[in-house]
Amino acid sequence: MKLWMAHTKAELLALLRTPGFLIPTMLFPSMFFLMFAAPNLPSTAAANFATGSFMTFAVFTVTFFQFGVGTANERENPWSSFVRTLPASPLYRNAAKVTTAAVLALLAALVLVLASAASTPLDLPLARWPRIFLALAAGGVMMGMLGTALAYLVTPKAALPLANLIYLPLAFIGGMWMPPELLPKIVQEISPYLPSRQWMELVWPAVGDGSWDVGHWLAVAGFTVAFAALAGWAQRRDEAVR
Repeated sequence: MKLWMAHTKAELLALLRTPGFLIPTMLFPSMFFLMFAAPNLPSTAAANFATGSFMTFAVFTVTFFQFGVGTANERENPWSSFVRTLPASPLYRNAAKVTTAAVLALLAALVLVLASAASTPLDLPLARWPRIFLALAAGGVMMGMLGTALAYLVTPKAALPLANLIYLPLAFIGGMWMPPELLPKIVQEISPYLPSRQWMELVWPAVGDGSWDVGHWLAVAGFTVAFAALAGWAQRRDEAVR
């Protein structure tokens, strides 16, 4: 427990000392929402739907870049290399990263909700929030594993541009920025096969108080296991080389 807390404290302090990364990562989804979504949400149902979508986008932004770009940059950090030589299990380091990402994702989602509440007729009853948090957390873990795999598969300098090439299409085609029926026809055909769309199929029923389809949970679980296996293999390969 002490090692986990120590690593978590170090991770949070490192982020607080790099506001140029922390602040834009947390505020970008809310700014995007206020500029492109909020002006076109006349009803409560539309506001709820869009807020759920952009909350997912906020969690995606934090988890994917925190695990992807952040972890990739650490590979060039001498301190990170030193920590790897210590006898403590890497489990503590990874648990600290998960905790840090969860805290930041929660804050980013909270900022998004506040922005929506101030600019749209948002009305999400308290009873819906446990399901919303569960859906957001499930997808956040999935995208965190994808980011980790990316971090160890490419060079640190290539991590940021490649992350953007993955992040933006997944968000757009997955339906985080607009309802699936408004996407171009060819995109609508691709969308259901992406992990981001399967994630949205968990968030939308939670926001709208609808029922979940177990198939979407199985799809998210399958993607999570696949990304985790890829991340584990890539991490072991990188540590063996180093």
